[in-house]
Amino acid sequence: MSKECKNTILSLAEAYKDYFKIGAAVTVNDLQGMHGDLLKKHFNSLTAENAMKFGEIHPEEDRYDFEKPDKMKEFALNNNMKMRGHTFVWHNQTSNWLFVDKDGKEASRELVLERLKQHVKVVCDRYKDVVYAWDVVNEAIEDKNGEQYRDTKWRRILGEDYIKTVFEIVKEQDSKAALIYNDYNNEMPEKLEKSYTMLKEMLEKGAPIDGVGLQGHWNIRDKNLIENLRRSIERYASLGLKLQVTELDVSMFEFEDKRTEFKEPTSEMLALQELVYNDIFSVFREYKGLVTSVTFWGISDKYTWKDNFPVYGRKDWPMLFDVNGQPKASFDRVVNFK
Repeated sequence: MSKECKNTILSLAEAYKDYFKIGAAVTVNDLQGMHGDLLKKHFNSLTAENAMKFGEIHPEEDRYDFEKPDKMKEFALNNNMKMRGHTFVWHNQTSNWLFVDKDGKEASRELVLERLKQHVKVVCDRYKDVVYAWDVVNEAIEDKNGEQYRDTKWRRILGEDYIKTVFEIVKEQDSKAALIYNDYNNEMPEKLEKSYTMLKEMLEKGAPIDGVGLQGHWNIRDKNLIENLRRSIERYASLGLKLQVTELDVSMFEFEDKRTEFKEPTSEMLALQELVYNDIFSVFREYKGLVTSVTFWGISDKYTWKDNFPVYGRKDWPMLFDVNGQPKASFDRVVNFK
């Protein structure tokens, strides 16, 4: 990190206090040690990486597991932070019991709705004092073919208007938090239009949707990223929606890149990453007031979900802090913008 950076800025959260919240996705292990120190210094928002997903927090019909999210809530409250709730309705990591009745057959719409309402009530009642935004529905748009919606049990059982229904259920239990539709690649032109169309239809029907979550799983070589990002913010904002960047990382590898020979990032990779982080945060600042939070999907390069994905056994380095928790040149670019 440069001498100038050390002298002018103390933390990410401090740098962006007049712009938006700065968040990180965490596990309970991140609340201590090096990552715990980084969280306390640089972040003012937490997202549970997995611990609040349906299958984790409600694994059996009559059993909730609050241990991990409770520790995250305690950490947040003790360190003057808020949380994002992630996530109520998703096609992955959802408990199988939810969709099966007592006879082992597919549950009826009425039964699934009853179970979902109870789940939302319990979770909201426990965490709404610290949660400022809920990812209500996650990844409902199909991006692999001409279909508009992903074919999921949620949609098949609850019906085509299930997204509106779920947002109404959450709104009834928490009227203060921002209610977000979250997805990946929804800044890409084709999926942007699908998402825009869905959100427009839902809003016209009265769905209480407050904003869109752009996951932001990007890489150092996407030449269209800034154009797509700016277009998507303006397109969603035209519906009266706010934007939250919910799962940010900048991978050293394009998805199709299967190389495994790297033991550390090259100087070229680091330089390209620095430029991408500089450019995307310039856009975020440009849309101050529309972008209300930016959350990294991880804390440092020591551990990220991009390790082993999409190539098993390969290390990635997508964060602003290196494997030792030290700020990279990308960090310098992000905080020194005045």
